[in-house]
Amino acid sequence: MAVAVSGGSDSMALCLLASSWAKARGGRIHAVTVDHGLRPEAASEASQVAAWLAVRDINHHTVVWDGAKPATGIEAAARDARYRLLRVWCADHGVLHLLVAHHQDDQAETFLLRLGRGSGVDGLAAMAPRVAFPEAQLLRPLLEIPRVRLAETLRVAGQDWIEDPSNLNERFLRVRLRRTIPTLVGEGLGADRLAATAKSLRRARQALDAATNALMVSAVEIDPIGYAWLDPTILTAVPQEIALRSLAHLCRMIGGSIYPPRLAGLERLFGELGGGRFKRRTFGGCLLTPRRGRVLVCREAAAVLPALAVEGGDDVVWDRRYSLSLRGRGEGEIRALGRAGWQEIRDAVGEKTSIPLSVIDTLPALVDRHGISVVPHLGYKRGGGDDLSVARLFFTPANPVTPV
Repeated sequence: MAVAVSGGSDSMALCLLASSWAKARGGRIHAVTVDHGLRPEAASEASQVAAWLAVRDINHHTVVWDGAKPATGIEAAARDARYRLLRVWCADHGVLHLLVAHHQDDQAETFLLRLGRGSGVDGLAAMAPRVAFPEAQLLRPLLEIPRVRLAETLRVAGQDWIEDPSNLNERFLRVRLRRTIPTLVGEGLGADRLAATAKSLRRARQALDAATNALMVSAVEIDPIGYAWLDPTILTAVPQEIALRSLAHLCRMIGGSIYPPRLAGLERLFGELGGGRFKRRTFGGCLLTPRRGRVLVCREAAAVLPALAVEGGDDVVWDRRYSLSLRGRGEGEIRALGRAGWQEIRDAVGEKTSIPLSVIDTLPALVDRHGISVVPHLGYKRGGGDDLSVARLFFTPANPVTPV
């Protein structure tokens, strides 16, 4: 197993507990620290964690978030990068289980955050104890344990920890909410009650998931290239909650979104689909186009992520939807083919293709110093030029069409 360890009290406690559990069964864990490169002291903190764990005979590894950092939304971007790096590390090392230290207080804070956003059952169910990713299964074994017990566990074990200054920064909404919970305790709304409510809603979510999966089988046809056809008559004939959930799952998968769409926008889209006069529109990174009684759901060209630099031997994920393996030599980039790119290679491909033009615009293309080199989905490969090519390409969306 791998354990994500920042050095804070929560993750250090989980690391010690998991190590003890594994060693009692003849196994070992790997502690993995992500250095986001956002604070100058991050590297030395990772080294400190490594030193502490070495004394306890626990393997430790540090992975670094390289590259430019966004000017806005840094908290969300760092979280996304952290999970991506941890999942890649697990895949590279054949580790099938990744443990993270979210606890009861985190669950209560997540519940409040999502309550403030007007979330439905999915959001208010908060964090799941188990999530299946392609690379590894994410486990949260501490969701019913209060933060204070984890700190006390470390004190008993004689283990120090690192205080993250971001946990005190009121610039972050989660920190501000954390400071309101002591007040809520007096009204019977402590972290334990909030987390228990989230757990009850999670059971309701599991029942809804089963109905949602059944609807998706009958209402949606998915093309492995990365787009789908939706039958709105089937979608709008079932209870609205099931329909809304199905529509949200579909748009998250095709649009590559990490988070579910806002409920108000989703309800507007559902109303338009059931109105009989649905018109072409965008939603959640998707383009929805009515065609002969069905709706084509594909990636919105304007929302596709920027080009990604690659070289031979790289294994990358582009646009949060496609996994590619590069072989050969040289450098290039993966980017959306685009309308101009299609015009450039159309004669070589042949104009007749069953792939809709709006989908073609967003297909991944390998571009080198000479121009478009490979477009796997169209069977295009330019002759001559650099040796860099695409060995494997899979549609692996951040969120599959059916919930886990």
